[in-house]
Amino acid sequence: MRRQLVAGNWKMNGSLVANAALLAEIKAGMASAVCDVALCVPAPYLAQCQAELAGTAIALGSQDVSAHAAGAYTGEVAVSMLQDFACRYAIVGHSERRAYHGETDEAVAQKALRAVQAGVTPIVCVGETLSEREAGQTDAVVGRQLQAVLDVLDAAQVDKMVVAYEPVWAIGTGKTATPQMAQDVHLALRAKLAGKNSAAAAEVKILYGGSMKPDNAVELLAMADIDGGLIGGAALKAADFLAIAAAARQ
Repeated sequence: MRRQLVAGNWKMNGSLVANAALLAEIKAGMASAVCDVALCVPAPYLAQCQAELAGTAIALGSQDVSAHAAGAYTGEVAVSMLQDFACRYAIVGHSERRAYHGETDEAVAQKALRAVQAGVTPIVCVGETLSEREAGQTDAVVGRQLQAVLDVLDAAQVDKMVVAYEPVWAIGTGKTATPQMAQDVHLALRAKLAGKNSAAAAEVKILYGGSMKPDNAVELLAMADIDGGLIGGAALKAADFLAIAAAARQ
């Protein structure tokens, strides 16, 4: 059975002082976690978090990665730089990057490929807007977004990524897909993965990333194809993040 993963996405939040306090609380409460745990933090705090998490079971991740290896790309962060800080994960294609920075499916795919080639696990985000869901286009939209990544990966690379379903209408809104709604999309995503590599599809973790909180985590994480959560706001509160991790199935 796939071991679940609870990954925190701090987004553009944090400070040296606040981070130290949050990490101390999370580390102190990790004994109750029965899943894999990762924290994806803003790039300026990678060094601090690497030091704070050394010797723990908590993996470090970034919130983005460049599709380029190096060069004249001001503001970009290369995967080799992430490796310097022992990053195991890199979020790619988050809906906020797609919406605010114009990232296309193809751009996201190139970032995912760059991470895979370097041995960093991309957390590939897919998700539909409210208008797309109401138009019955959910499967088509998330399928298109995932297919772009599958098109650039070899079949043998399929199990080198994590997928995160994050319905755009449920991010930071307090709205959440019902467990069955989320499960249905996760099942469709796994079928899309199977089209590239059926054996790998059974191993790929598919996370839910739409306002998962302590009060809905148990029901969501009980679904057969929901393999964890990509946690936003609740990741900034140690008690909430730890409660979600504790809700994961073994």
